[in-house]
Amino acid sequence: MKVDKDISLVRLLQLASPALPVGAYSYSQGLEAAVEIKIIRDASTAARWIGDMLEYSIAPMEAPVLLRSIAAWEVPNYSAVEKWNALFLASRETSELRAETLQMGFSLRKLLTELTGMSDDTRAQLARLEEIAYPTAFGCAVAQWQISSQSALVAYLWSWLENQVMAAVKAVPLGQTDGQRMLLAVGARLDAIADRIALLDDDDLGSFVPGLALLSSQHETQYSRLFRS
Repeated sequence: MKVDKDISLVRLLQLASPALPVGAYSYSQGLEAAVEIKIIRDASTAARWIGDMLEYSIAPMEAPVLLRSIAAWEVPNYSAVEKWNALFLASRETSELRAETLQMGFSLRKLLTELTGMSDDTRAQLARLEEIAYPTAFGCAVAQWQISSQSALVAYLWSWLENQVMAAVKAVPLGQTDGQRMLLAVGARLDAIADRIALLDDDDLGSFVPGLALLSSQHETQYSRLFRS
């Protein structure tokens, strides 16, 4: 069944909305630990951290896995869905980061199975995944709602960026205007980054962010914290 273009846009906005009940607001993905040891001290250092995370962690691994997950759900090719889901889970550097994607994936799967418009085959495949990463569940929603994969990728990147900026506003702390400046500056790069991601081959996938892994590990025992990662 063909989905109206305007409805696809509305559903895309729904997926990218902070109101999506997956708990993204409760995670900082290492940013809080970077604040704790003064790597992030102000708006400038926060913007650099977020930009580097986007370039060296999200763009080379998480985002291209999302594109492959969307394609697998669209066919559908459930073996490929399971393959990319397992690869992404294996790529998580710490227990906190792995728990984060599993919790968000679980929450989005639960939401999708309770909404109308999901095929019985898709519901069954979602249920068969013992552990489901967030990009896997997000990719399923994109395929089921017939949203353009490239538009969905930009929306996914924007949603991640917005959550990082709001985490910085709370943790540093920063003013709301500082946050909006970061969204404007980093957000302007998303289309170009998404175009580059779409050109990656399977063998190109992989991120190398040892500093993030160390900070995320330290955050697990951080004395005082607002966020779960």
